[in-house]
Amino acid sequence: MLSVEQIKEVLKNVIDPELGYNLVDLGLIYDIVPGDRSVDIKMTLTTPACPLGPALVTAVRQTLLDYFPDDLDEVNVDLVWLPIWSPDMMSEELKEELGYG
Repeated sequence: MLSVEQIKEVLKNVIDPELGYNLVDLGLIYDIVPGDRSVDIKMTLTTPACPLGPALVTAVRQTLLDYFPDDLDEVNVDLVWLPIWSPDMMSEELKEELGYG
């Protein structure tokens, strides 16, 4: 079974094309639950009106299936809206880079 950290590292390759940063550091990945040949992901978007939402969900799913073809048969992505995303959810490194205090 894959670890949460392995999955999180791979998800750092999924970049929000509007913001130019990865979904993990943006704080958009809320939960990762690995299973026996599957993983359940809870994620959000910076806004419910984000036109790239379906593309980002697909990117998360496909990136994990591509990186772990021998370990994953299924990636379930649940797009959630609570808690509401805010810049406070970004990684400390990204906050510093963007000037959030």
